[in-house]
Amino acid sequence: MAEIFDDWPEKYDLWFETPIGRLIKGYESDLVLRMLTPQSGEVILDAGCGTGIFTADILETGARVVGLDLALTMLRRALTKCPGRTFQSVIGDIRRLPFADASFHKAVSITAIEFIQNARIAVEELFRVTKPGGFVVVATLNSLSPWAQRRRAAAQKGHPLFRHTIFRSPDEMKGLSPVEGIVKTAIYFEKNDDPDIAPKIETSGSERGLNTGAFLAARWIKPG
Repeated sequence: MAEIFDDWPEKYDLWFETPIGRLIKGYESDLVLRMLTPQSGEVILDAGCGTGIFTADILETGARVVGLDLALTMLRRALTKCPGRTFQSVIGDIRRLPFADASFHKAVSITAIEFIQNARIAVEELFRVTKPGGFVVVATLNSLSPWAQRRRAAAQKGHPLFRHTIFRSPDEMKGLSPVEGIVKTAIYFEKNDDPDIAPKIETSGSERGLNTGAFLAARWIKPG
């Protein structure tokens, strides 16, 4: 799978520099940080860290981060965003994490498991390397969102990434672990919505507790 990401680091980052992309990144990062609650001094695994666009926000909390990804091109870009000794990059597969049991205070994976058929294996690995009492947070693309419908249509036309993408619902995410978890979503506005109007749509969706946001995050606590 690593080779399909080789041409995407710059395209991925440039998307988040567009007006609507900046809004999306802000809401997604806010949800991840609220679910993960990283603390200064914690050692956190970011599995499938990609270009480090979310890793940098975790590092700003004072946590130490190990970023793992299959694609060397992604990791190289992440290193440019996350300089310093508190970030370490590792090439590896989330399904076979190269770390000992209970190595991290918390583990997070953002938009990576949609490229894994058996996501339960990945979640089990994240639990394995997390210390008892630590959080495991996994974010992915919500199958209940209108965004998913468009992306499926793009996949049928041969889109190089979306044709490999597996969309999951909130209930499917909850079912990836026997541990009871919580699920929240974000991004209720559309790609072509006016960036000046999008925040009102987002606030309305959040206040109504909708489960149809394009960005879906699940959190579990590893039993002690």
